[in-house]
Amino acid sequence: MSLDALRERLPAYAKDLSLNLSSLASETLLSDAQKWGTFVASAHAVGQGDVVRAVEASAVAAGFSAEGMASAKAAAAMMGMNNIYYRSLHIMHNQEYRTLPARLRMNILASPGAPKTEFELWCLAVSAVNGCGACLDSHEAELRQHGVTNVQVQAALRIAAVVHAVSAVMRGETAAQ
Repeated sequence: MSLDALRERLPAYAKDLSLNLSSLASETLLSDAQKWGTFVASAHAVGQGDVVRAVEASAVAAGFSAEGMASAKAAAAMMGMNNIYYRSLHIMHNQEYRTLPARLRMNILASPGAPKTEFELWCLAVSAVNGCGACLDSHEAELRQHGVTNVQVQAALRIAAVVHAVSAVMRGETAAQ
């Protein structure tokens, strides 16, 4: 299934999401690797099957590399762990937990399989999906140090938001059947 096929399956009440999905697939503020990696990482962060399959098929059709695909999935996997951990530390009133070492393996950071800027962008998108303000701030600061502009960060956030919303609609429609 492609993004176009996914768009056709969206109900009429989600027309804005369909239009946004189409325009974001044509986004030019990000490189193709940045854009498709953001789509893949966001889809895997949400985990709705139809959306994951449509995003992956469209990314492959657009020439997104197997290495990029694996790296975007790794960003979703690692941030799935980190977002819960660091969001919890951020929310908890007892500041002592912030002084303790995380003791979580994050070896992928040393060699993510994609350029650092791309991987950071994908981690930012997943952090938005997972609602971790601490991680959003951390990855946004890193991206800015690497010359990524605010409109590029916004483009990644828009992709994450639309992928998340489309996934919610698809889950709801499946549940209603």
